[in-house]
Order: sequence, then structure tokens, then C-alpha cells
Amino acid sequence: MRIVRYETGGIERLGVVSGEEIGPLPEGTDVLDLLAADPEERDRIARTAEASVPLTGVRLLAPLQPPTLRDFVVFEEHVEGITRSVSEEGGVPEAWYEIPTFYFGNPYSVIGPQDPVAVPPGCEALDFELEVAAIIGRAGSNLAPEEARGHIAGYTILNDWSARDLQRHEMQIGLGPAKGKDFANTLGPWIVTSDELEPYRRDGRLHLEMEVFVNGEKLGDDTLANMAWSFEELVAYASRGTWVRPGDVLGSGTCGSGCLAELWGRVGRQEPPLLEPGDVVRMTVEGIGTIENRVVEGVSPVPIPRARPAAFRRMRSWGA
Repeated sequence: MRIVRYETGGIERLGVVSGEEIGPLPEGTDVLDLLAADPEERDRIARTAEASVPLTGVRLLAPLQPPTLRDFVVFEEHVEGITRSVSEEGGVPEAWYEIPTFYFGNPYSVIGPQDPVAVPPGCEALDFELEVAAIIGRAGSNLAPEEARGHIAGYTILNDWSARDLQRHEMQIGLGPAKGKDFANTLGPWIVTSDELEPYRRDGRLHLEMEVFVNGEKLGDDTLANMAWSFEELVAYASRGTWVRPGDVLGSGTCGSGCLAELWGRVGRQEPPLLEPGDVVRMTVEGIGTIENRVVEGVSPVPIPRARPAAFRRMRSWGA
């Protein structure tokens, strides 16, 4: 099943996609309830769909507004290229092989698969990142990987937009990305339920071809099968000592050659060129679909002053 959120006539609706049409679900149907339902119940709900409407006649929205957004980094080729972009030595840090690390993104930054992306304030190095995200359907805590599969309701495409210059500046402090990742995350075009993608599974991975284009020119491609950890393992790690709940989004991290910064690291210069207003970024993932966003002008940053030195420092005596 393909679950879609869309807008028509100024009204938001939830539906199921079949071919080039949407079957609208009854008003009041909640996407989180649909994700949490078992396949038989989802099929029953789908049979209540109203008369179909054409996909071309609606505005597609992000398939859900997630309560949390975790983004992992699980493609070795990507890590290698990004490391080269910030260090002449290159290579993959040994610590990367030990745990599937992630950072928390901003769920309020989620946009739809056709929405414009404004250049964030102060950014001069805008980048895209081609990913796939798993969507949690059932709550769980301290899950084992073999348990986690039953907690994944489906998958969608994720473009984790990045302001590389802002990111480089703030990460010198050692806290990870902040405003460099705070402005836009494209999800879409819909959620494909897990059962629909099972035919692509081999050796514990989903073998899905991934491609990214800028202004019609292909800049990167990879297969989701190159994930160093499976989505089940990511869910298990995310649930360690806490909970994953319906609607939580877990991004795979950028695939190999899936962003400009990685390509820059490999060639030693900013080629392909930086994104500019008017550029169109299209991402396609086999078995899921396509998202396409146009870059538009943003706004100037509101000035924030430099840090003020502490005015009331205490005199302390530190023992030997």
C-alpha cells in the first residue's frame, strides 16, 4: 500500500495511491492509526476509499508530520568522501564501524515532495542528501533487530537538505549540526508499506536503486543494499534505553555519491557547483517513487551579537 497526504481545494486529505490515482480515505482517518494497524486492518480501511482523484490534480504533502526525526550515517562510501572534504588524510574513522550513530533533526522542518526549498538565512553552500527513511508503526523499547522488523510500518524518500557552510562553522564547537540542518527535510512522495517492498529484500537488505538529479543531470546513484547496518538494526539501536513510537522517522543517512559535499571531497574542489535559486533537485528510489524540489531565494539572517564575556566570574580555588 502507498499512503499519501495531499491537499485539494484547500483541504488536507489522506489517501491510498493506485497507479496515477488516489483513493481518498474517509475524513478523520489518522495516518498514525493507519501505520499502527496490521496489514489486514489497513486493507479493510483502504476498501472504504471514496471515488478516485488523479494524482496530477492535487498538491502532495509530506506523508506525515513526524514526532521525532533521527538521521543516521550508514553508507561507508559517503563517510569516506565527506571525511576527505574536511581532512586531507581522508579515510573512515574507526569509531564509525562500532555503532550506528545518528543525530536528531527538526520535525518542524519537514516539507512535501514538491515544495520549494528556501535557501536558509546566511547560507552560501546549500546541499542535498539522498536517503531513504523508515517509518515506525508500533511502539517498542529495547528491541532486538529480529523484533524491530515488525515495528517498521513503511518507507519513504528523505532529502536531508544541508547548509554546508553553517554546518562547518557550528560543528567546531563539537555539538553536531544545528542550523546547518534546521531548515528543510523533504519526505515523500508517500509511505510505501513494508510488505510492498519485501520482494526487494536479499541478505537482510532492501536492494533499491537510488538516483539524484540536478536540473535533469544525474549527479549520484547507489543501492540501498550498501547500508552498513539494516533498518532493523537502526531501529533496535534507536530504541535502546528509550522508545520508538508510531510516526517516528529514521533516516538511512546519505547514500554513496548522494550529496555535493561528498563529491567535492573526492575531486578537491566545488564541482559540481553549489546549488542556487532556480535549481531543481529530483530524487528517485526504486519501489518508492520520486520527489522534486526547486531551490528559491531565502531571507537575510537577523543579526545575533557575539558572545558577551562572563561579567560576574566567581573566584574559585581548584584543589590539586
